[in-house]
Amino acid sequence: MTSVLYDAPGPRAKRRNVIFSVVSVVALALLLWWVYLTMDEKGQLDWALWKPFTEAEAWTTYLLPGLGDTLKAAGLAMIMALPLGAVLGIARMSDHRWVRASAGTVVEFFRAIPVLLLMLFANEFFARSTDVSTEDRPMYAVVTGLVLYNASVLAEVVRAGILALPKGQTEAAQAIGLRKGQTMSTILLPQAVTVMLPAIVTQLVVIVKDTALGGVMLGFTELLNARGTLAANYANVVQSFIVVAIIFIVLNFLITSFASWLEARLRRSKRSTGAVLGPDDIDDLNAAEVGGTHGTGAGGTI
Repeated sequence: MTSVLYDAPGPRAKRRNVIFSVVSVVALALLLWWVYLTMDEKGQLDWALWKPFTEAEAWTTYLLPGLGDTLKAAGLAMIMALPLGAVLGIARMSDHRWVRASAGTVVEFFRAIPVLLLMLFANEFFARSTDVSTEDRPMYAVVTGLVLYNASVLAEVVRAGILALPKGQTEAAQAIGLRKGQTMSTILLPQAVTVMLPAIVTQLVVIVKDTALGGVMLGFTELLNARGTLAANYANVVQSFIVVAIIFIVLNFLITSFASWLEARLRRSKRSTGAVLGPDDIDDLNAAEVGGTHGTGAGGTI
C-alpha cells in the first residue's frame, strides 16, 4: 500500500519500527533514572534547595520581574520585526532593480551576522552616539539586535511563502486588471499567511529565547539573568536552571499552541464546502430565484 508521499511500511518495517521505539523509550528511561540517582547522590534533590520556589519572595523579587523584562523585549522585537520583515520580503520581489538589490543587501547583511554581535554593536552605538541611560541601554541593545536579525530572517520567510503560491493566482489577478500592489495585498499575502505561519512562529520562539543573550553579555535583567541573582542568594544553581527551563518551555508551548489554533482557524475559514452543483441543482436555484423575484414583485404590486 502506498500514499502520495511515501510507501506505507510492511509487516517487517512495522516490527522494526516498534523495536526501535521500545529501545528508544527504554534508553530514555534509563538516562532519566541515571540523572535522578546522580542528583540524589550529590544532594541536589534535597528539599532545602527547592523550597525557595514555593515561597513568594523568589518569584516576586527575581523570577517574575525577569520574566516581565523577557516578555517586554520579545514583544517589542516581534512588533517591529514582523512588519519590517514583510516590507523587506516584498521589496525583494519588486520590479525595480534598485529596490530589489537594496532590500537583498540589507537582508543578506543582517542575516549573516550573529544576533549576539548585533546586540553588542547596538550597545556600543547607544553608549557612544545617543543619550540613552545606562539602565535602559541593555533593553535598547537587545531589542535592536533582535529586530535587525529576525526581520531579515522573516523577510525570507515572507518571500518564500509568496513564491510558494501557484502562479495562476498572479495570472488571474493580472487578467482582471489588478496592479501588482493590489495583487500582493488582496490576493497573495492573505493566502501566504497560512503557508508562512509555522515558520513565523518558529522565529517568534527564537526571539523569546534569544533575549537570554542580552542577560549573559549585556547585563540585561531578563529571566536568565534574574536566575543568576536568585541562585547566588539561595545557593541552588541547578534547581534555578531547571525552573527557568520549565518557564521557557511553558512560554514557548503557549506561543506554538496559539499559532496552531490560529492556523487551523485560518484554514477552516478558507475551506469551501466542496459541493459540486449539477444541472438539476442549477435549474432549482434559477427557479427559486425567479420565484422569489416574482413573489417580491407581486407583493410590491399588492
